[in-house]
Amino acid sequence: MRCFYSSEFFLELPNGHPFPMDKFEVSKDMLVGSGIVKGEDIIEVNEADSHVLRRVHDHDYLSKIYYGQLDRKEQILLGLPVTPKLYHRSATEVEATRQACHAALQDGVAAVLAGGTHHSFQNRGEGYCVFNDVAIAIRDLQVYRPGIKVMVVDTDAHQGTGTNSILADDPNVFTYSIHVGKHSPSSKINGSMDVETVRYVEGEMYLKQLFNTLAAALDVFSPDLVIWIAGADNHRNDQMGQMLLDLKDFIRRDEVILRAFMGNRIPVAILYGGGYNRQPEYTAKIHRNTIATAARVARELGR
Repeated sequence: MRCFYSSEFFLELPNGHPFPMDKFEVSKDMLVGSGIVKGEDIIEVNEADSHVLRRVHDHDYLSKIYYGQLDRKEQILLGLPVTPKLYHRSATEVEATRQACHAALQDGVAAVLAGGTHHSFQNRGEGYCVFNDVAIAIRDLQVYRPGIKVMVVDTDAHQGTGTNSILADDPNVFTYSIHVGKHSPSSKINGSMDVETVRYVEGEMYLKQLFNTLAAALDVFSPDLVIWIAGADNHRNDQMGQMLLDLKDFIRRDEVILRAFMGNRIPVAILYGGGYNRQPEYTAKIHRNTIATAARVARELGR
């Protein structure tokens, strides 16, 4: 299984910043070190070309990120320091997602050891999300495969507000999101199917709600590709997720989702999404487990 990665995913952050920027390298080392992913299957990527980013984002916004010209309000909304590396780092993450989607169509499954920046809008970034890698990847696919039908499955604990906004009027895209209802972001933007959980939902209730509604989504939309933002912030010890899943719940979530798609020969591109565990190593471990489950399911299904 090809996994798309770059050391450029790392961005130096101020001490005490809640984003676990080292999770990308740590999870990659876990995957390779345990033999789950072969070294040759880690595909290093460079940054996306500017014309690829412009398929979604305004020129003025791209220029603000490139030259570090966000005002104070914009910086607070984004939550990341606007350094010269921010544009390059974010464009590299976009390229990883773009390539992973094409690889998934070829191989049946592929992963980005990052990605899922679903709070980025056409003209602004929010919640640590600079460029919307999901929307850009879909627009890129539509250039090469007009009419392709893509389902975005977002199991991050927060709604993909930016993704919903950008893709709202596209009949060939279905956005599914299951997230905490009364929680950040407080202003939700309707997608194709939004499933709200109660705050501090337990694993069993969450999984039942997820599986029932995702099956309903597949009854009304038949995708050629699924882009799955897995999320690690559903864990009971996460600082921001306000859900109460444990590691066993994650494994069950991942197993059922992957078998539902891959077992029906629907290609899946897997993205990390968020995760802010109070024990930082747990965020990387949850991401690692998702990729491990995908690799195992792919082997069992002969992918």
